[in-house]
Amino acid sequence: MIKKAFKFLFKTLLWFLVLSVLWVLLYKYIPVHYTPLMGIRAYQTNEQLDIKHKWVPLSEISEELQLAVICAEDQNFTKHNGFDLKSIEKAYKSNKNGKKLRGGSSISQQTAKNVFLWPERSWLRKGLETYFTFLIELFWSKERILEVYLNSIEMGEGVFGAAAASDYWFHKQAKNLQRYEAAAIAAILPNPRRYRANPPSAYIQKRKEWIVRQMRFYGTFTLDETEENDR
Repeated sequence: MIKKAFKFLFKTLLWFLVLSVLWVLLYKYIPVHYTPLMGIRAYQTNEQLDIKHKWVPLSEISEELQLAVICAEDQNFTKHNGFDLKSIEKAYKSNKNGKKLRGGSSISQQTAKNVFLWPERSWLRKGLETYFTFLIELFWSKERILEVYLNSIEMGEGVFGAAAASDYWFHKQAKNLQRYEAAAIAAILPNPRRYRANPPSAYIQKRKEWIVRQMRFYGTFTLDETEENDR
């Protein structure tokens, strides 16, 4: 009985590993048109939720928005291998002291969660998030991770991805976003269903200005060095 149970678990684990790797490899090449979170949001609302989402390549997303989300969410994105250990340590110490600190999860971790998993906090989901983060860092380039992230992240009520968010908040294409507009969208990412990018509240305006300062400090944003290392 124990032997059969062990054999069943082994086969199940093997199938999961094979299918998950194939899933990640598939999304290395094809657009991600739908995510589990989109389905969850549609199910959660009492009314018919119009999911706004349009996939666009990274080349059609303003570099200002690319830099804004990195400065707001993960300034070490191009340097780490999926896990910003310093940010995780700071978040752990802050939580231990009863304070709130954002920034523990990297863009790679958020991409893994948004594309492959669900938003509920649990040890199971966190473990799977770690696993999928490892896979996308292994098989995808940093450019691909950022492209999928910017096309799948929630940026408003029923609004997913840079193209939909640019049109929803500023009535323009993602490639035409200016610095302050990009910073406004990045500023609402902590809670995009609660905050508005346009017009911004006093809190979002303050956060937007902080992001713009960080963008100035960051300097020229490029993924060229990272891409060279991936080859």
